[in-house]
Amino acid sequence: MSILQSEYIRQFYDGWRDLMDNKSDPRTRDYPLMSSPFPTIAISLAYAYFVKVLGPKLMENRKPFELRKVLIVYNAAQVIFSAWLFYETAYGCWWYYFSKFTEFFDTFFFVMRKRYDQVSTLHVIHHGIMPVSVWWGVKFTPGGHSTFFGFLNTFVHIFMYAYYMLAAMGPKVQRYLWWKKYLTVMQMIQFVLVMVHSFQLFFKNDCNYPIGFAYFIGAHAVMFYFLFSNFYKRAYVQRDGKDKSAVKANGHTNAEMKQLKDGNSNGNGNAHSNDFQNRFQNTFSKFTTEMCNPALNSNSKSTARQRVLINAGNK
Repeated sequence: MSILQSEYIRQFYDGWRDLMDNKSDPRTRDYPLMSSPFPTIAISLAYAYFVKVLGPKLMENRKPFELRKVLIVYNAAQVIFSAWLFYETAYGCWWYYFSKFTEFFDTFFFVMRKRYDQVSTLHVIHHGIMPVSVWWGVKFTPGGHSTFFGFLNTFVHIFMYAYYMLAAMGPKVQRYLWWKKYLTVMQMIQFVLVMVHSFQLFFKNDCNYPIGFAYFIGAHAVMFYFLFSNFYKRAYVQRDGKDKSAVKANGHTNAEMKQLKDGNSNGNGNAHSNDFQNRFQNTFSKFTTEMCNPALNSNSKSTARQRVLINAGNK
């Protein structure tokens, strides 16, 4: 290595240490993981590797974990944590950063239950990038203008984790969770507000807030807005359109029309009548069996006797 190269490396290192030690905010300088961004980057990369590669491999020959009680407790704790952060926005800036690591458990639980369909690219990007993004704000600009995003985000998370907690309680509660899609709407509104709040500094910046962070936060808001809006269109708008197109003008679904075409109807509607009767009998048998055996309403394993009753009722 030449003397010139050594000098460049030394200058780079000195400049980096000056940035980390002297130009960062003294209020958070000595907090855990705040000395350098590299531990945060390493943890985030390890998270992505685990949920996409190592976790599925470890679960390959294992049965999915149920985790019902764990999920209820975890999501209840996240609701309380988010509510506290929402209340203590300025004081809790480091804890907000820390909460981005606790949210990794959202994905860990998906992997442990083999719900790999939930470990989408959007999910991993959102969870993986947030700790690294928040680290810079906590290191250099905690409090003040930077707290707005965390203020909104913790408010949204109160409702989000409340939903997850209720959903983990089983079918009896899930029927009341019709408002699921509005959580995504709240997320998108959040990102629009963050855009407006960040980009206003391009026109008026009386507080001398570092304009680079305005670009940084605003760009994140734009990226996440389009990611979440794309998810909303695929999950709700396009799906609703497909559901409506499946119903014909005469009230028959595509499946029912296929049944008529295959000759399963005798021409006077008995095929639909018999199909409805069979479904009603199966549903009624299952309902009465579950009423006599309340334990069947949970996700726990049924006894052999209960399984016999269910099978008998469904025949």
